[in-house]
Amino acid sequence: MTQIPPRITALLNQKGGVGKTTSTVNIGAAMALLGRRTLLVDLDPQSHLSLHLGVDGSSVGVTAYEALVDPDCSLRDCLVQVRDNLWLLPSTTDLAGAETELATHPDRNRILRAKFDAVKDDFDFVLVDCPPSLGVLTLNGLCLADEVVVPMQAQFLAMQGLTKLLETVQLLVQGLNPSLKLAGVVLCMHETQTSHSREVVQELANFFEEHVGSGLPWDGAKVLTPAIRRNIKLAEAPSFGQTIYDYAPWCPGAIDYRALAERFVRDWELAHGVADAQAGKPTAAAAAAAAAAAAAAAATATATAIVGGRFTPETAAAARALQKKRAGASRVVAGKVDGADAVRETTSAATPAVVRAVAPAAAPVSNPGSTPVPTPVPIPVPTPVPASAATSVATSVHAATPAAVPAPATPSAAIAPMPGSAPAVEVKPSTAPRPTPAPAATPEVDEDASHPFRRTPRAGGEPKAN
Repeated sequence: MTQIPPRITALLNQKGGVGKTTSTVNIGAAMALLGRRTLLVDLDPQSHLSLHLGVDGSSVGVTAYEALVDPDCSLRDCLVQVRDNLWLLPSTTDLAGAETELATHPDRNRILRAKFDAVKDDFDFVLVDCPPSLGVLTLNGLCLADEVVVPMQAQFLAMQGLTKLLETVQLLVQGLNPSLKLAGVVLCMHETQTSHSREVVQELANFFEEHVGSGLPWDGAKVLTPAIRRNIKLAEAPSFGQTIYDYAPWCPGAIDYRALAERFVRDWELAHGVADAQAGKPTAAAAAAAAAAAAAAAATATATAIVGGRFTPETAAAARALQKKRAGASRVVAGKVDGADAVRETTSAATPAVVRAVAPAAAPVSNPGSTPVPTPVPIPVPTPVPASAATSVATSVHAATPAAVPAPATPSAAIAPMPGSAPAVEVKPSTAPRPTPAPAATPEVDEDASHPFRRTPRAGGEPKAN
């Protein structure tokens, strides 16, 4: 591929919680999956970018803090490779004190730019995650970058904040970084179903269109597409120290960031003479790695992976195969159950007659003072009758069954005492008189002298109204 200069982009928004870190990590990870050498720079003392990639700045060694405050520290010594084709300049909370320590430095806003010159040929794309404030750290990121991308939500207040940010960029162009420009806006946590979001997007598009050819830093800026849809997987991935492509590579958020990164890479490479057939496409090594990963995922896709909730094309194919297998097994089991039910019905129809025929009377034991115990007699198991003879067997059994014995008139007659046992107790209906319920209390009634036909109920014990 043709050697082109690195594209250095600062993701900036003075409002926090708009998706700067999430966009930096996942756009950079998508570029790395395309085979582009990508560097992520974490300039936020909160270290959220480092934590998103599973790197603890306090234990990794030298970080962005040493790169800024230590003149002898090389930037190459601070870089950590976190994925294939993906490197990180980690951050730490000590970075919050760098502004105070660099207050007397004569060129404190260009320190990072000066040290980056030694490694700029090692990377194709550089993404800088700036803190949500305008201090020494943010100015170092803006002086390093050639362009600014603003992650924001499609809301009215966010659009007002964009106006202030454009003023900041214009001031930097007039002094610290004359080549800085605004590349565009990335819509994060986007909701297309609300009319408010559509109106804000339309206002942004109209604003950028009106300033085409104006020569201002936002001349040529646009709303970058696709917009990143709201997706809970994007919020879950940092808790595992993973990019969205490690955690849920086929969720809507991953698809949107992948498409955005491909367009980002393609536009830059087309502008620098790369052939249309190669611009924005994976390299040969990246394509081979992706094919190997897909094959490994297909080989290990099992029912456990399906139940785990990870959706990929491989697990979807495995789920369909498992569903077909279960459907075939259920049909076989259903046929076996139907045949067993037929045999069971035939057997149950013939069983009563056989049991009555072989059940003898109880034989008394030698001890006269004890209760007679019936001698256990083995009951033969009836031979299963074929299903075709079920009707005839049922008819013959019905004819051989004796008429039902009428129940005794009294309970005492039905319960016959056994020899040597206590006599049965005769149950007689009770003749005790039932208590008569007390009559309901009738509420006292007052008569209103002014209205002789109006009678007002009054609860007992309540004083009369004067």
